[in-house]
Amino acid sequence: MDEFAALLDALVYTRSRNEKLRLIAEYLNAVPDPDRGWALGALADGLDFPAVKSSTIRNLLKDRIDPVLWTLSRDFVGDTAETASLLWPAPDQAPSPPGVSETVELLSAMNRKSVVAELPRLLDRLDASGRYALLKLATGGMRIGVSSRLAKTAFAQAFAVSVEEVEEYWHGLSPPYGELFDWAAHGKPPPDIENLPAFRPFMLAHPLEDTVVDLADYAAEWKWDGIRVQLVRAGGETRVYSRSGDDISATFPELLDALPMNAVLDGELLVRGVHQGGAEGGAASFNALQQRLGRKTVSRKMLAEAPAFIRLYDVLIVEGEDLRQSTWTERRARLEDLIEALPESHFDLSKVVEARDFEHLAEIREGSRDDAIEGLMLKRRDSPYIAGRRVGYWYKWKRDPLLVDCVLMYAQRGSGKRSSFFSDYTFGCWDGDPDMGADLLPVGKAYSGFTDAELKKLDRHVRQNTVNRFGPVRETEKTLVFEVAFDSVHESKRHKSGLAMRFPRIHRIRWDKPPHEADRIEALRALIRD
Repeated sequence: MDEFAALLDALVYTRSRNEKLRLIAEYLNAVPDPDRGWALGALADGLDFPAVKSSTIRNLLKDRIDPVLWTLSRDFVGDTAETASLLWPAPDQAPSPPGVSETVELLSAMNRKSVVAELPRLLDRLDASGRYALLKLATGGMRIGVSSRLAKTAFAQAFAVSVEEVEEYWHGLSPPYGELFDWAAHGKPPPDIENLPAFRPFMLAHPLEDTVVDLADYAAEWKWDGIRVQLVRAGGETRVYSRSGDDISATFPELLDALPMNAVLDGELLVRGVHQGGAEGGAASFNALQQRLGRKTVSRKMLAEAPAFIRLYDVLIVEGEDLRQSTWTERRARLEDLIEALPESHFDLSKVVEARDFEHLAEIREGSRDDAIEGLMLKRRDSPYIAGRRVGYWYKWKRDPLLVDCVLMYAQRGSGKRSSFFSDYTFGCWDGDPDMGADLLPVGKAYSGFTDAELKKLDRHVRQNTVNRFGPVRETEKTLVFEVAFDSVHESKRHKSGLAMRFPRIHRIRWDKPPHEADRIEALRALIRD
């Protein structure tokens, strides 16, 4: 664990992307199998040890130190692993750190009963840096500024292979990635994933911004507000993958028997609402889909009330034929033929939006306020399907966000690099006339949309205007107005206001605006689309 702990320590204090790549690549070249494979899995996707939860760590610490000291320290530091690694009582014996592989083996063998005795014994074998690395490994929450993509890029850099090839094989394998290292580091044949329902990296789009395109060269489609998925059938098995390559098949079991041929399809996963209908095929809002996301089991009632379907965008592979080097026009033709063989209950085709010219398309976009539509996609007709973002091929042209003025109510510390700042903000709208004594009701929470300089100023405002504390949360004086951008708003029983925003973010900080001029709940409710 010493090498892995040193790597994490270096990554935490490194802001440069290139330096992070160098550090990880250097580690992968220096450490033997399978330690480096487990470490790579931890950095990229996180490893799963069901017996070790954050609550387990908290309970262990509260049995060993003053619970008040733990609570105050955790609140100040903002990270459970870091706090626990520093406060853990020093053992009598000298450290005898295990290797990463031994650590994984020991953690995997723990259950909810044995973890209470076995995890402390493991922590006692390590110094503070080692304990931090162990707890990050065990809980899967790295938060060290390393994304899955960056870890894969570092692997590619370490062994002089392309990151596209790495991603092609990655999701058909599992840690410690022996076949991947055999191929990249030892010159053996690449992993065979032909008969595995493996994820292929998505082609992504750049924001359109100020670009104007010629519709003779580009096709337009609606950008649907669901979740981008890939449906893969191979080797007699079907899987559904999210945009990040996570297997979400168990959450959408109705799709697993719907694909009658071996294929890799790209589309938007949506649900049909009971009261949804119309020309666009009955796609409900994201709020309806959200009720199903992340569930390990799905009830019959939910399957009946919010059945999932896929609005298809593209076809990558069909019956062993790889179409990714074909043009969009050729793939679209294949997809239009393929849709005839797919059940209408589970699939439909994303329609091409017809427009006379770019100006006409802009008018169509501005007129779209369907809850299930985020905007438009513009795809170059001669573009191949290439992993990642390639300039000039695909553009996303989101509709302009909705805006509302809200008042800051509560603030909470962030995590990782923001653990020292109050960076998570809950805001509300007035439930009536504020001059007549109306209350503020929470309508959303956001932690993005502001600069680092603005964050420091907001943090100072929270500290200087705190009126109450609830654990890590501070209630502030109701004096600061945020102009909040969001994509849509829906009714929600989980919030006192009865409303929930879709993707709220801070658009502007209105230091100049008095709080009584912020919007009322009725103004927000009027934006709900039936």
